[in-house]
Amino acid sequence: MKKVLIVDDMIVSLMMTENMLCGHYTTFCASSGREAIEIYRREHPDMVLSDLRMPGMNGYELQQQLQEEMQQTIPFMFMTADQDEAMESKGFENGAMDFIRKPFRPDVLLRRVGNILQTLDQIEGLKRHASIDTLTGLLNKSSVEEELKSICAHANGALLMIDLDSFKPVNDIYGHSMGDKLLMSFADILRASVRPVDVLGRIGGDEFIAFFHGMHDEQGISNKTASINARIMAAAKELMGDDMSIPLGASIGCVFVPKGGTDFSVLAKKADKALYTAKQQGKHSCSVFSETQERKESGETATLTNVEKILGERSPGKGAMKLPFEEFRTVYRFLKRTMGVFDKPSSILRFSLPKGTAEATEDEFFSVLCSTLRAGDVVTQNGGQFLALLVNTNYPNLAHAVERLRQNWAGTKTGSDVAFAYEWSVMDP
Repeated sequence: MKKVLIVDDMIVSLMMTENMLCGHYTTFCASSGREAIEIYRREHPDMVLSDLRMPGMNGYELQQQLQEEMQQTIPFMFMTADQDEAMESKGFENGAMDFIRKPFRPDVLLRRVGNILQTLDQIEGLKRHASIDTLTGLLNKSSVEEELKSICAHANGALLMIDLDSFKPVNDIYGHSMGDKLLMSFADILRASVRPVDVLGRIGGDEFIAFFHGMHDEQGISNKTASINARIMAAAKELMGDDMSIPLGASIGCVFVPKGGTDFSVLAKKADKALYTAKQQGKHSCSVFSETQERKESGETATLTNVEKILGERSPGKGAMKLPFEEFRTVYRFLKRTMGVFDKPSSILRFSLPKGTAEATEDEFFSVLCSTLRAGDVVTQNGGQFLALLVNTNYPNLAHAVERLRQNWAGTKTGSDVAFAYEWSVMDP
């Protein structure tokens, strides 16, 4: 039930007003501004219904003092027997939500108070909607950062930057709809990993941020990382099938508060540096920011081994390499430039399914194509067509690869009813 604080130095008027409202709201009564402030501190009512003219502290002064102390706008409705319209104007200028003259009828007072509380609910609903990431249901970037600024200034715990590793290939291979489903699933995994007192938000794309109150040991962060990673692949395979081979996982960078500082912007940069270190270590791991480590790394040149870890695939898997179309085109251009290097020519093939083929069937065909070709081949899906680069392959080997694909596709339940067409060309310098 909504709470209303009634303030009036006239006891009879105070009791009459409470009698009009008490059957509809939880009411608190104060006969002075000082008493009203004490009640507000204790009860935090939803609105204040205050007489305007009171000895010691009038309604305007009560409103101003409460708002200065609470550092927020407090919903006020003023009551007065004064007929001076200038006072009413001043009330609205000071931020009053309504103004009612004594004596008033119970139904009029109830309607006025009800309108104010309904408006407050609508405003609160809009604020909540504006602060929520619509895809995941977590706090969005602006709202979570605003909350963390306040928390980091005085709290004790761990600030975590969390990155979903290898997410881009999901969008490229399975489509953005599947990518959204995976992000929602990942958000659920993170949500299950935090307590009600902790804070969690999405700061963009596949990047998330969290604050764990009271956590201040590296083993706890390591355990949390392992728990999150253990659930990601299971969730991904449930969405995309057991043959999904994208090396999904979570990398986490952590900085402890207040050990690493109390300014959120500084702490966020430190957590980002720790996240970069986690990715250098091979992803799917965590790293805790260390001032000593930062000084050491700043004086060193990155090693080739570390660079290879960042550039390379964590788990290449079997079959052809799946690439988005733009990256596929880069490989194609590279092969065109190096035609004279290989003993055998490279070939490009285009596969297509009948017009109107269901998206699920296209996805299944692409999966069979990838698993049929060699690890040295490269494939992409671009709309309803499928392209493949067969490196260092002559015609007999190419024809054999196509026949093997035909047999593998025919061996699926869908492929027995849906034939594919193809064309090929030897790549010229």
